[in-house]
Amino acid sequence: MKTIGRIFGILSLIFMIIGLVPLLGWLNWLGIPLAILGLILSIIGKSNGGMAICAVAIIVGTIRLTMGGGII
Repeated sequence: MKTIGRIFGILSLIFMIIGLVPLLGWLNWLGIPLAILGLILSIIGKSNGGMAICAVAIIVGTIRLTMGGGII
């Protein structure tokens, strides 16, 4: 569970970083649910690193979606 949570966290961070580019903000709609799933798996596996990665991806992705009006 630890490894899967970290992998989901890293993938969601990649989606979030690419989603910071203008007109690619829709990728955050894919990254946030992936980060939530990774966060759940990291909590079950008790992985502090995975929880931190997923939490950062959720927070930054949500802020980016809020600034872009939810679409771009």
